[in-house]
Amino acid sequence: MWGRGQHGVAGREAAVVFVVVLSIHAAVWDRYSWCAVALAVQAFYVQYKWDRLLQQGSAVFQFRMSANSGLLPASVVMPLLGLVMKERCQAAGNPYFERFGIVVAATGMAVALFSSVLALGITRPVPTNTCVISGLAGGVIIYIMKHSLSVGEVIEVLEALLIFVYLNMILLYLLPRCFTPGEALLVLGGISFMLNQLIKRSLTVVESQGDPLDFFLLVVVVGMVLMGIFFSTLFVFMDSGTWASSIFFHLMTCVLGLGVVLPWLHRLIRRNPLLWLFQFLFQTETRVYLLAYWCLLATVACLVVLYQNAKRSSSESKKHQAPTITRKYFHFIVVATYIPGIILDRPLLYVAATVCLAVFIFLEYVRYFRIKPLGHTLRSLLSLFLDERDSGPLILTHIYLLLGMSLPIWLVPRPCTQKGSLGGARALVPYAGVLAVGVGDTVASIFGSTMGEIRWPGTKKTFEGTMTSIFAQIISVALILIFDSGVDLNYSYAWILGSISTVSLLEAYTTQIDNLLLPLYLLILLMA
Repeated sequence: MWGRGQHGVAGREAAVVFVVVLSIHAAVWDRYSWCAVALAVQAFYVQYKWDRLLQQGSAVFQFRMSANSGLLPASVVMPLLGLVMKERCQAAGNPYFERFGIVVAATGMAVALFSSVLALGITRPVPTNTCVISGLAGGVIIYIMKHSLSVGEVIEVLEALLIFVYLNMILLYLLPRCFTPGEALLVLGGISFMLNQLIKRSLTVVESQGDPLDFFLLVVVVGMVLMGIFFSTLFVFMDSGTWASSIFFHLMTCVLGLGVVLPWLHRLIRRNPLLWLFQFLFQTETRVYLLAYWCLLATVACLVVLYQNAKRSSSESKKHQAPTITRKYFHFIVVATYIPGIILDRPLLYVAATVCLAVFIFLEYVRYFRIKPLGHTLRSLLSLFLDERDSGPLILTHIYLLLGMSLPIWLVPRPCTQKGSLGGARALVPYAGVLAVGVGDTVASIFGSTMGEIRWPGTKKTFEGTMTSIFAQIISVALILIFDSGVDLNYSYAWILGSISTVSLLEAYTTQIDNLLLPLYLLILLMA
């Protein structure tokens, strides 16, 4: 499936990733950044072993086949994120989150090394040279982390790794062809870390510990994932499409929500979760106006879906699919949603994005399990917007879009931003999703598909699309400077231009889910 051209594209993608890794190494320049470099080198070699396994059908699970393995770009995300988080929190004088960043980096390296060992273990014949390279890189990482982490932090990393192993076995079996190995590493690694953090904080909860916003995100994400695993296991033994099963699904959702999730959240924030959420949402007049505005945009998005399906019904072709430009309407709607939230009220945007993620996941459960009365309707409505990345039983592109826009809001520790540590290019960190996906990816797709003629070697992406993407993001940065008085770039324009250009090149060459990958890379570069 992968010819010489595809390997060439993977090599260019790897070159862009190494530019990012070396840039972070130059900005941070400590023993942890050396670990990231060693991890990237071994992931580069192991990635081709994963590609060969996918080509031969020898992988342990069924992965998405329309892309390469993506191990290298996924392997370095969590380690680099942890490194830049450590640097920013160290600059802000917050030792707790500085250690937290080191744990994030160590966990990312641990799950990446596990994915590499898995690929090498099932490759036949065993690749001796790659095993030596991976062994040397793993030895360097383990040695440095041994002298950097406390006993409790080592246990924390091992717990997250154990959760990751079990989630891989469960979710990759239940959801064939939904992920590439790299996407599985990124998504399941993040979920594993969140689940481990939630368990840790639940066992050590004390009065006034932590921010209710962080607990809200942790409980909602972990609760929705566990709910999905529960129903997937249950519906193996019963038909999910009957009215009896549908009624049972809704009843069990209420039981799990009211009997598990809400008490869990109550224990963590030490107050009534529903009352806290109501007071938070309607605390100021600005929040009321923002909520009304977002409801209007949600209505517009629903009308777009209904209109496009009405056009399909009137079309003579039964295989009518929404064109690329139509799918990008949702990117414009999301940009219009996030920019006012970032400027006016980021905590509200944080909570609203969490609620929206829960709703998206719940509706996907309803669609996937064909739960009455909306299951079949959702299957029909959303099938119009499928693309080649939705080759598995789940439709994840809209969830990835929401994640890509929200992760820059969720991931930056707020205590590390209260002393001016996010000046210069770092002031654009909350806008990373808006720039990379909402503006950059959208403009590249529209202009590339309509006016592009010069294609990047081995891809369908065009030079014109990439250049217009970079230009549009620069214009967006200028507009952000005008409308957001809190952004002061301090003449760090060269780093911003380099970051935007690097991520735009990654968009041109990667075959992974760009809605998820691009914002994370831009976030890492801007934070550095």
